[in-house]
Amino acid sequence: MKLQQLRYICEVANQGLNVSAASLRLHTSQSGVSKQILALEAELGIGIFVRNGKHISGMTPAGKAIIEQAMIVLQQSENLMKLAADFSDERAGSLAIATTHTQSRYVLPPIVRRFIDAYPNVSLQLHQGTPYQIAEIAAKGTADFAIATEAMELFSDLMMMPCYRWNRAVLVPKDHVLATQASVTLEELAHYPLVTYVPGFTGRARLDDAFEKLGLHPKVVFTAADADVIKTYVRLGLGVGIVAHMAYDADKDSDLVAIDASHLFEDSITRIGFRKGSLLRAYMLDFIHMFADHLDRDTVEKVLACQSQSEVDALFADVVLPSR
Repeated sequence: MKLQQLRYICEVANQGLNVSAASLRLHTSQSGVSKQILALEAELGIGIFVRNGKHISGMTPAGKAIIEQAMIVLQQSENLMKLAADFSDERAGSLAIATTHTQSRYVLPPIVRRFIDAYPNVSLQLHQGTPYQIAEIAAKGTADFAIATEAMELFSDLMMMPCYRWNRAVLVPKDHVLATQASVTLEELAHYPLVTYVPGFTGRARLDDAFEKLGLHPKVVFTAADADVIKTYVRLGLGVGIVAHMAYDADKDSDLVAIDASHLFEDSITRIGFRKGSLLRAYMLDFIHMFADHLDRDTVEKVLACQSQSEVDALFADVVLPSR
């Protein structure tokens, strides 16, 4: 039995039983993947996949159990490599982060700059995507960390730690009727066309919930995943923008007026997480601490000892999170 064979069966499972897609991800031939899977099944004396002719159509009950254990073995193998790397050179390696545009554009730049200054020999990779994509990338081990706000139910394979609270701002051009107001109400906003995030992004659920509780039906005329795109269409007069407050820059967005909306919507919480059972190298622990001051090494080590997300949540039950 070889680790390579375990990688092959896990990748086939991850790619929805598509051997061709798995071979592309593994940078090898389709025939090579099939041959190694058959060899592993022969060695184990049991079928892992159900076949319809030459095509894989499902997993056997034993195959599901084998793949589950194979994923654990591969993660432990990865942990051994990280452990060895720490002993050989604790300041060199790689760090992959999966997150949204808002985090990568407005929150991470100063943290990444600080991290690179401290660890110039660590290669940093940033993967942007939807909450679903972020959860999938991190769960598969393509990314070491996931940073997200929305759809926490997607991150069931990860241990997610709360980092900070944030809320929203209403953006309008300087000549807009709302521009002279110090505050606005949801009832007022419901009278204007709105430009905001697509569902499932950057706390959009909190926005929808607030209007729904008052029985209001706002007219959302344009949505985007990117706050810069939203601001562009606010400038064009398409509607009133609602974005994360951190996405407003008083200097770069001086042509727009930002009205605080934190009294209108519940705070959203951004979290950072990793796969259960991960081994975090020293520089990874430092990155977490740079991202959230209260997540020091002792605290993260307590999270690493947790067996479930509910244990992690209990650990932070009394922590007062900072606001951005």
